[in-house]
Amino acid sequence: MAAKPFASSADLTDKPRTLEILDDGVYALTAEGDPNIGAIEGEDFLVCFEALATPTAAREWLALLRRHTGKPVRYLVLSHYHAVRVLGASAFDAQTVVAHDATRALIAERGEADWKSEFGRMPRLAKDAASVPGLTWPTATFSDTFTIALGGDRGDLHLRHPGRGHTEGDIVAWLPRQRILFAGDLVEAEAALYTGDSYHREWAGPTLDAVAALRPDTLIGGRGAVTRGRAAVDAAIGQTRHFLETMIREVGAVHDRGGTLKEAFTATHAALAGRYGHWPIFEHCLPFDVSRLWDEFSGITRPVIWTAERDREVWDLLQD
Repeated sequence: MAAKPFASSADLTDKPRTLEILDDGVYALTAEGDPNIGAIEGEDFLVCFEALATPTAAREWLALLRRHTGKPVRYLVLSHYHAVRVLGASAFDAQTVVAHDATRALIAERGEADWKSEFGRMPRLAKDAASVPGLTWPTATFSDTFTIALGGDRGDLHLRHPGRGHTEGDIVAWLPRQRILFAGDLVEAEAALYTGDSYHREWAGPTLDAVAALRPDTLIGGRGAVTRGRAAVDAAIGQTRHFLETMIREVGAVHDRGGTLKEAFTATHAALAGRYGHWPIFEHCLPFDVSRLWDEFSGITRPVIWTAERDREVWDLLQD
């Protein structure tokens, strides 16, 4: 049997993109399971949410956005630190790049390693990798909340840290007047979760509780289609929670009985594949997800840094 291609290295076909206007001056770009990105108009400026993997990729998004608004980008909001979300930042020419305090610390600690790791896992997203000028550094950080007054009658945009989850420093962008939430990778809409840098039990519990408590009518997750309507939003949050809880149950059971990481991966794959196996990046993510969760059960509180070399070691260990 041929070896399974590493991560998403064989996924080289561009995905159709959909630009949606969610409300007056609120935009989202989705791409069939590729990272989502968004923008919110202020009275005379833009707030952009996420930056994509390279400036070249980001400029393609901005060209689509410029069909609808020519306002300058005042704020670029980074929901967390992963390379495919942040390294396109220079294309936005933003006055202020906003992230959580922990995200800045993570960039300093492991940004270079993450850059090499993620571009190796997802080469298609690293469009014109040479266009990246270096690590993206936030110029404004916060611990709990950060409010952006949009001006006129547009209300405020609230950036919040609901707790540790996908990473230590995830933030969401909440428009209470429109009841629209950009949730970053804390919620996925029919796309598999990547949890290699996660805090699984916090994410599945109080962090998702805090996201759900906002009661958005429209939710843009990290990947997947825009979710509309309270029932659909609750279902997306519920699916994310169920994915995490299933992993916790399966990996925990194997760990408790003195099994191996490989056995934990096999059990978790079997438990998830029927419901989630057809979702984008499921096969790519799961070896790294299980490895991180195994570390948590082994008492390793903070995620071990992923390097290109460690990626391959874990991948090879867990494949049949």
